[in-house]
Amino acid sequence: MASETVKKILEAEAEADKKNADARRRAEEIINSAKSKAAVAVQKKLTEAMSESDKIRKENQSRLSDYISEAAAECNKTLEALESSAEKNMDAAVDSIIKGFFS
Repeated sequence: MASETVKKILEAEAEADKKNADARRRAEEIINSAKSKAAVAVQKKLTEAMSESDKIRKENQSRLSDYISEAAAECNKTLEALESSAEKNMDAAVDSIIKGFFS
């Protein structure tokens, strides 16, 4: 009778060990699946972020190009005004020198 009880205890322990091993295996499968899904989700978000970054970079490059064009046009306009003013001042200076020389 005692051996019968010992046999049942050993069978119960073996069954418990088997269930524990099965539970550990399922837990590892769940964890590995979650890791895999998380890696895919992270990669997807990185791809989306890179795409958005490229879009913003292109928009900024376009704005910069427009700004450079506008700045160059404004500089050319200012330069033309300065050249015109310098020409007038030079003409006036030459006239003044000539008048001073011949008077």
